[in-house]
Amino acid sequence: MGAQGGIAAAKRKNPRRGMYILPSLFTAGNIAAGYYAIAESIRGAAGDPNAFNRASIAIGFAVIFDGIDGRVARMTDTSSDFGREFDSLADVITFGVAPSLLAFLWGVQAVAPSAYPLLQERLHDLGSVICFLFLICGACRLARFNISVNPQPGNPGRPGRKYFVGMPIPAGAGVVAAVVHYELGSPIHDLWLSAVWLLLIGFTAFLMVSNWRFWSGKELNFTEAQPVRGVLLLLVSLALVIWLSQWALIIIAMVYLLSGVLARLAYSWGRRGGRTEIAG
Repeated sequence: MGAQGGIAAAKRKNPRRGMYILPSLFTAGNIAAGYYAIAESIRGAAGDPNAFNRASIAIGFAVIFDGIDGRVARMTDTSSDFGREFDSLADVITFGVAPSLLAFLWGVQAVAPSAYPLLQERLHDLGSVICFLFLICGACRLARFNISVNPQPGNPGRPGRKYFVGMPIPAGAGVVAAVVHYELGSPIHDLWLSAVWLLLIGFTAFLMVSNWRFWSGKELNFTEAQPVRGVLLLLVSLALVIWLSQWALIIIAMVYLLSGVLARLAYSWGRRGGRTEIAG
C-alpha cells in the first residue's frame, strides 16, 4: 500500500507529457496573432486602413494569449526551459517586430506630403530609427527578464509586493495597439502628429529598458478558495473592453504607462524631501 501510494503521489506531481503542450499551444497562438498583425500592417500600408485596426486587435489578442500561457503552465505544473525560450521568441515577434512595424507604417509612412519636404524626409528617417529602437529595447527587456533572479526596481515600492522592473514588452506593444485601435486604424497624415507619435514610441521604448517599477499583478490569485478581487477585476475589465473597446483599451494602456512614471516621480520627490529634512 505504501509503494502504491508513493506511485500515485508521483503521478500527481509529474503531469503527463501531453500536458506540457497546453502552454505551448497558447504561445503558438501568440505567434500566429503576431504574424497576422505583421501581414495586416503591410496590407494597411498598401491602402487598406481597416487592416491597421485588425493588426492592433491581433496584438491585443496576443496579450491575452501571453497572459494565459504562463498561468496555464503554473496551474498545471508544466513549466519548462523549452516553454520559457519559446515564449520569449514569440514575444520578440509579436510584441517587438509586429508593433514596431505597425507604429512605423501607421504613424510615419502614411504621412501626407507637406510644405516641409526636407523636414518630412528627416522625420521619416528618424521614425525608422525610433521604431527599430522600440524593437531592440523590447528584446533587451526580455533578455534582462530571462536572466534576472528576484529583480528589484530602482524605485522600490510597498515591501513584500512584487513589481516588474521596467515596462513589460506586452504592455509596450499594447500602447501602440491601443492608440491605433482608438483611431480605428485611420493612419496619421499630419507631420506634427507624427512627431508626437514618435515621442510616445521613443518614451515607451525607454520605459521598457528602465529600472522603474510597474505593477505585476502577481498578487491576484485565481486559484485560491475565494478569489473575489481577481475575478471581479477580470469581469469588469472584460466588460469594458467588449463594450467600449476604443476608450477602455487606450485608458488601460495609458494609465499603466503613467503608473510607472508617477511611481518614479513620487519616489524621487520623497527622497528629495528626505534629504532636505536631513540637511535642515
